[in-house]
Amino acid sequence: MPPLVEIRGLSYSHPDGTRALSNVSLDLSEGENLILFGPNGSGKTTLLLQLNGTLTGAGEIKVAGMQVTAKNLPEIRRRVGIVFQEADEQLFMPTVLDDVMFGPLNLGWPLQKAEQRARQTLAAVGIQDELFSRPPFHLSSGEKRRVALAGVLVMEPQLLLLDEPTTSLDPPGQRALLQLLNTLPQAKIIATHDVHFASSLSKRAVFLEAGSIVADGDVKDVGRCFGWDPYA
Repeated sequence: MPPLVEIRGLSYSHPDGTRALSNVSLDLSEGENLILFGPNGSGKTTLLLQLNGTLTGAGEIKVAGMQVTAKNLPEIRRRVGIVFQEADEQLFMPTVLDDVMFGPLNLGWPLQKAEQRARQTLAAVGIQDELFSRPPFHLSSGEKRRVALAGVLVMEPQLLLLDEPTTSLDPPGQRALLQLLNTLPQAKIIATHDVHFASSLSKRAVFLEAGSIVADGDVKDVGRCFGWDPYA
């Protein structure tokens, strides 16, 4: 089978001319998890934003055989769901249920179908019924993360992009998120600094430095680029 994601010679510079990505090429198989390691400013978030067309660089990206171009963006964004580092950036509707229904309703789903699917998805990520009518900003950090993930999963994407998913989560929240992500069948690309979290999610990682991939291999070996000893 062809890769789910194919990236060839991807480069991108910010409007001020700063080079963020330089000749990045990689493949991701259906159902595979991939970790993005690298210091702050190495290009991890920029790479994620290229995959759903939020940013556009030079080179070629294909998702499920489709080029990421303006013409294909509606279908690409249906197949590629992104959970941002700060969940508050994604939660904006009056209630939790409204937030998760927003995507399906925007696609023209009937109200009853959208609500049913939203309720099922919220239950699947561990959000209890009593929270459905609560404003998202009243939730804990872990609950916000789960609602943001539900808002992506309700669209039934093939690929999940997660940017620093453990940000603002305490250890129990991190464990709960890890357990949840390990139950999801979708391919995932996870940008993180947390090597222990990463090694529990994936066997493969790449290391980005100054916008270039400098290592691609076993997550424990690549994690050593952080000075992490997996056997310590």
